[in-house]
Amino acid sequence: MPAPDNLIFKSYVSDHQDDLLALWQVCDLIRPWNNPADDIRQCVENPSSELLITYLDQTLCGSVMVGCDGHRGWVYYLAVAPDYRTQGIGRALMASAEQWLIDRDVPKIHAMIRHDNLLVRGFYKRLDFVDGDVQLVQKWLKRET
Repeated sequence: MPAPDNLIFKSYVSDHQDDLLALWQVCDLIRPWNNPADDIRQCVENPSSELLITYLDQTLCGSVMVGCDGHRGWVYYLAVAPDYRTQGIGRALMASAEQWLIDRDVPKIHAMIRHDNLLVRGFYKRLDFVDGDVQLVQKWLKRET
């Protein structure tokens, strides 16, 4: 489904932070071990990343954080407000993220999805993403208190 014609894309600025954090909260993207405000700070301070937001009818309805680690692109915080889903907004956000990476000659894009998030896994499958033949491992370098 194509996105609504009056969908407006913007680069994040700090004036958007409260609305953006509320969007991420309602979309269940915030976890106790991740400080989303710090994730935003790191993104906007890094020239190899971008935080895109989208508005429909004066309402913040979506976001995507995109970046490059020097070898591959990554997307984070892809969010579409529940009342705005199934209107093509998620596809439009991903198309913007992909174009951001294409413009920088990044050859591929990755997304981390929680294994039990079947709706999101289905969304990415419809966008031609495939399961990678990798296993994610992690190590905490800084413990949150």
